[in-house]
Formats: sequence, structure tokens, C-alpha cells
Amino acid sequence: MKKYVAELIGTFVLVFGGCGAAVLAGSHINYAGVAFAFGFSLLVMAYTIGPISGCHINPAVTFGLLLSGKFEAKDVPGYVVAQIAGAIIAAGVLLIIAGGTSAGYDPSTAGFAANGYGAHSPGGYNLTAAFVAEVVLTFFLVFTVLGATDIKAPVGFAGIPIGIVLVLIHLVGIPVTNTSVNPARSIGPALFVGGWALSQLWLFILAPLIGAAVASVLYKMVVASEPLIAVRIAETALLSEQAERAR
Repeated sequence: MKKYVAELIGTFVLVFGGCGAAVLAGSHINYAGVAFAFGFSLLVMAYTIGPISGCHINPAVTFGLLLSGKFEAKDVPGYVVAQIAGAIIAAGVLLIIAGGTSAGYDPSTAGFAANGYGAHSPGGYNLTAAFVAEVVLTFFLVFTVLGATDIKAPVGFAGIPIGIVLVLIHLVGIPVTNTSVNPARSIGPALFVGGWALSQLWLFILAPLIGAAVASVLYKMVVASEPLIAVRIAETALLSEQAERAR
């Protein structure tokens, strides 16, 4: 149960931190600021809940780890439910805050950081461009997670490249789709926006899962027969480090 609660909290922080930056401060910090907000949110959670749950906080990451053999199928439903719940709660809390001004806030017209394509893409990109972007950018994320938590990777540093790649992903993807690469992140805001956001939601569920699958297949080709370790273990301090901290 602890790992599911950790995933819920971690996804809450990611969605509230990233989407909150876009909704509440987007006009002041622009795309780059929002990109760093998402990356920093993931980075801090990797070190906070990584040793507990592996800090997936993204159904696409969970799916990619499952396909790569680094995660057990029995835990997938609990992780995905927790991630989606965390995203919905975060979006709900964010909406309360956004509506706290005298002008109010209508998510259906303001967009509420929801993901979209066509008329609802920040740069007017069509469905094909949005789909390809989400597949490729999710591949970046999951491939980095797999590599950064590999048995040969430096211990204790996984959160840094994973957080940085999420910044990169958002710098590229925000003009195209507002950047999803995470079905839970897309579901949360879309439920409150309704209408067009819900009708386009399928893309931001399907494309990230495809990107995760591609990353898993290609990473297996790269690592060949190397032994695999769970992400949670890769993000846990060495026994000697734990003993030092316990003194």
C-alpha cells in the first residue's frame, strides 16, 4: 500500500507543480519556466519516493518498465489507479486556486493546461504531428528511465537525467501539444475542461503507451542479456550509505 500512496503523492506533485506553473504563472515564466517546473517536480520526487515506489508517476513509464521486465504485472493496476487519482486530485486543487481571483477561472475556455491538437494545440499542430511528437518524446523519457536505472548506471544519480530529459521534452513538446508523455497528467486536467479535451484524450493515452513500448523494445536490444534490476532498487541508497545515515 505504501508504494501506491507514494505514486499518488508523486503524481500529485508532478501535475500540480507542472500544470500549476502553466495555469498560475505561465504568462510570467513562459514555456521554458513551465518546462523546468515539470522537470524539477519529477527530479525532487525521484529522490523523495524513488526508494519507495520507483517514482514512476506516469502510466507510460509503468508500462515501459513492465515490458522491459523491470516491473511486476501484479502491481500495474494499483500503480495506474494511484497515478490517475493523484493527477485528478492535483487538477481539482489547482482549479480551486485558479478560481480564487475576482475574475474567476473557467477551465473550458482557459484551457487549464490540457493537452490538445489542431485548434487546441498552442502552435496549431495537427493530429499527425501531435501523435508523432508524443510517441517520440515518450520514447525519450522511458528510454532515459531504463538507462538511468540500469545495473551499470552510477548509483544515486538516476533522478538527475530523468528530470533533465523531462525539461527537454517539454521545451520541444509544449508548442505542439502542451506536452503529455503521461496519460495521468492528461486525464487530470481533461476531466475538468471536458468537451474537446475529453474528445482528444485518446491520443494522449495511446501515443505515450506506444512510445513506452518502442523504448522498451529498443532498450532490450541495447542491453542484450545484461541483468535487470527494479527501478526502486536502482533509486535506493547502497547498504553502506544507509548504514552511514543511520549513525
